Amino acid sequence: MLQGIGNLPRFKGVIEKAKSFTIYIYAHHKTLALMRKYTKKRDIVRPGVTRFATAFLTLQSLMEKKNELRAMITSSEWSETKHAKSVKGKAAMNIALSASFWNGVSLSLKVFAPLVKVLRIVDGDRKPSMGFVYGELIRAKEEIKKVFKDQEAHYRPILDIVDAKARDRLDSPLHVAAYLLNPYYTFADPSLENDEVVMDGFFTCVEKLFPDIQTQNLVINIELHKYLKKEGLFGRNVAKEGCKQNDDAYDPVGWWNLYGNNVPTLKKMAKRILALTTSSSGCERNWSAFEGIHTKKRNRLDTTRLNNLVYVQFNARILNKKRREKEKNVDVLIASEANMAQGWIVDGGDDDVVSDLPSERVGEESGVDGGLEPRRGPRIQEIRELDEDDFISDDEEEIDDL
Repeated sequence: MLQGIGNLPRFKGVIEKAKSFTIYIYAHHKTLALMRKYTKKRDIVRPGVTRFATAFLTLQSLMEKKNELRAMITSSEWSETKHAKSVKGKAAMNIALSASFWNGVSLSLKVFAPLVKVLRIVDGDRKPSMGFVYGELIRAKEEIKKVFKDQEAHYRPILDIVDAKARDRLDSPLHVAAYLLNPYYTFADPSLENDEVVMDGFFTCVEKLFPDIQTQNLVINIELHKYLKKEGLFGRNVAKEGCKQNDDAYDPVGWWNLYGNNVPTLKKMAKRILALTTSSSGCERNWSAFEGIHTKKRNRLDTTRLNNLVYVQFNARILNKKRREKEKNVDVLIASEANMAQGWIVDGGDDDVVSDLPSERVGEESGVDGGLEPRRGPRIQEIRELDEDDFISDDEEEIDDL
């Protein structure tokens, strides 16, 4: 989804210019040292779990450091280097000083940000995401319309891509039922009961979960009515206040535990649906733990010991991640290594990382192009991390710039 939007001419040109700028900066010792001096040792390339996440995070990083980068380009230190006189150096300077480029970066971030928010919810593991995907996707589309001031000619190509990718993936009866059963959305917008798509999806879900007509009648005609009209415990001010904000403390399953006692069948259904996840990321991380332990040299491990080692390693990662989240509020989009950032620091770097999974996994629901665990390509030896010193020396002849 997001990769397709990034390929639209309006955004593709901006991303390509940003890539050419970062590749040039990271290709030389002098420019890299100068950039880190002006940005106080902060890198401008930020690896993400997918290529699109890397693009978004890096554009965001560039925008945050816009003033520092422009100051670097216009400094005497830059003009005194031979890079300022080279063809690529002049191109990098023109990009950094171009108002149209920075306007393009700003527009790209405004369009991508609402969809990235959905991605963060889906791939995050703080709470189950099923109850939020459909609602946040609707909000994302509304925010994109506002970015273009409701001018359909501008936002329509973007929403067409979103709708095409979401069709039969993010608008299933299960997603729609979760949307209706999440009081964060339903209590804020009572008109949902008049939405034909939402109600049809909910009825379909009820028919699948409860085959007998008596239970269907109970859930739809009696218990759902109490929920939508806020009868009984649903009408208490504390219940309304408890689902007003979607913060870290809000848990729709816990909310139903507290206030759904007068609709026991609907409560059971809501808890089952709202407790679901919408991404296979957790399973993929578990598979990667198995791959890291069950190597050719250790393929004689008995099953019990293998499972114990995976259990310890996987849980150690979870504990370490929670510690880092507590200390630094770690973003779920940031990768632990620079594999997905190669296209931003090396020419042709995108060709070095090949996805193990098809582009349309259940991460389709997260809008991700490719899997979270990349397989390294045949040029693995050329892939480098951001802090390695294998850049072009100032004394080397730059054939490309002649």
